[in-house]
Amino acid sequence: MPTTTALPRWDMTPFFPGLDSKEFETALAQVDLGTAELEALFDTAGVGAGTPLPMSPELKAQVEAAIHAYNALMEEVRLIGAYIAAFVTTDTRDELAQARDSEFKSRQPKLAKLGTRLTAWFGRLPIADLCAASPTIEAHRYALEKGAFLATKLMSPEEEALAADLRPTGISAWSKLHGDWTSQLEVAVQWPPDLGPQTSDLRPARLSMSQVRNLAYDPDRAVRKAAFEAELAAWKAAEIPCAASINSIKGEVNLIARKRGWDSPLDETLFVAQIDRETLDAMLGAAQESFPAFRRYLKAKAKALGLSQCSFYDIFAPLPSESFLGPQTSDLRPSAGRNWSFDEGMAFVVEQFRTYSDKLADFAQRNYDERWIDAEPRNGKHDGAYCMGLKGDVSRVFMNYKTAFGSVSTLAHELGHAYHNVCLANRTYLQRATPMTLAETASIFCETIIRTAGQERVPDAEKLTILEASLQGSCQVVVDITSRYLFESEVFEKRRARELSARELCEIMVDAQRQTYGDGLDEAALHPYMWAVKPHYYSGRSFYNFPYMFGLLFGLGLFARYQEAPEAFKEGYDDLLSSTGLADAATLAKRFDIDTRSKDFWRSSLKVIEVDIERFEALVDG
Repeated sequence: MPTTTALPRWDMTPFFPGLDSKEFETALAQVDLGTAELEALFDTAGVGAGTPLPMSPELKAQVEAAIHAYNALMEEVRLIGAYIAAFVTTDTRDELAQARDSEFKSRQPKLAKLGTRLTAWFGRLPIADLCAASPTIEAHRYALEKGAFLATKLMSPEEEALAADLRPTGISAWSKLHGDWTSQLEVAVQWPPDLGPQTSDLRPARLSMSQVRNLAYDPDRAVRKAAFEAELAAWKAAEIPCAASINSIKGEVNLIARKRGWDSPLDETLFVAQIDRETLDAMLGAAQESFPAFRRYLKAKAKALGLSQCSFYDIFAPLPSESFLGPQTSDLRPSAGRNWSFDEGMAFVVEQFRTYSDKLADFAQRNYDERWIDAEPRNGKHDGAYCMGLKGDVSRVFMNYKTAFGSVSTLAHELGHAYHNVCLANRTYLQRATPMTLAETASIFCETIIRTAGQERVPDAEKLTILEASLQGSCQVVVDITSRYLFESEVFEKRRARELSARELCEIMVDAQRQTYGDGLDEAALHPYMWAVKPHYYSGRSFYNFPYMFGLLFGLGLFARYQEAPEAFKEGYDDLLSSTGLADAATLAKRFDIDTRSKDFWRSSLKVIEVDIERFEALVDG
């Protein structure tokens, strides 16, 4: 793999020459034609709400035709939506991309109405009889059964149609406002007067928000503190549109959930995530039990950094090169603040993936060779990281790469999502509907591969760096994710009565951080604006937080099964990933003898992390 200084940008030309190309226009026209044809098919077959339908050969043929046509149309919709998103999220100032995005979203209400009609129809079908008579319908049994349940939660057809029509000017519009506004924020930074040469290139007075947030990984605490204070000031200046967005989104979600008969948005989310309250309570209960261990980790990190206590802006700090470990472990000292270039990180991921299988490693290399990855932070680009499937087994990986091992871990995480898409490539649109909980399975598993294999294969001087990066990520997924869950729960509850001010949102956020981080962080230096930072609150998907914890701990549980019987595990793993849209989480977990409703399972996964914390403490204490 060649070594370069430039970070990669993805190539979207394999799909269309551009957003203004004839080929793209043709694809849009094909979606419009397919939508009209599907609507006509639905009208002819009587797809929609009504009384239960008796089994008949005619009904069987109608259901098969509807499934085939809906799958075909939604595959085209998925490709075009992802293609447009690839331009909007990498440059929100691209006026053509924004115009195309708005134009395409204008088609979504009609598509949503067709989806609602299909769901209502599923509730009328004799599913068991149809499945017995048709292999095609049997292959979609799970989608039909989910739809049949959701049919009991639909409003009247007129209300559902109105909700679909209003969404582009409701949740979607508020989400777009947040994404566009925050991606274009320019942050004024007051640099410390005694900056060292390693940060001399960071002297611009104004940086994008993603660039400023990347400075949380800087080895110089004065730089981290300056960036943190500048970030908070920028969020303070942007708090009014952010608060308006989150209030409007949560208010709409509350209203629609209530109108559909859900007890709460959480209950709806649990159904979409395909887990139950018993599973969620077991997992969150085990996580709460582990908080003291994570606080010990943060205290040990503070000691390694020469601090009495970590502040929020120290969470991602690299460990120093000083000999804090003592002479007897001097060979384990990390190369502090080591810069992992993208190419070094990519090569490391490929190498460690190969310890699992050539298939996984070669696939990761394909992502690099075929330019599937956009890793460069830049003005107008959204913050964070994601992977999106486009067509067949092809994905695109989005991230804002930092020269720290944590970003190498993020790269492995997103490549795991891309590998999951490979395993789903032969499934139809309806069969591929993976719940959020299981969507993190492959990504966490891949992160665990590079952590575990890396610990065995890197030079001793780097082992502690990798261990700390792993604990850093686990702390985010267990502790910080819980704070986000607590925050969102309280916001939904209070939003039933009225809108919340930016000050109140900050207070709720800080209180959630106090409950979770405890004395692991300085209470005077928490992050009150994390509610503005995280795009998950604005996506319209409620509680897009606990699925990450589920994914981490479920992935660790799977990795333990892999270590016990590697070859037997490999035989079933890809099939598990291929089946994540065909059964609920508890059912799929049983394939590997995992009981997701048992707190003991979650404790066993958390114990793996706690052992790493103990190792980290021992190394720091010398």
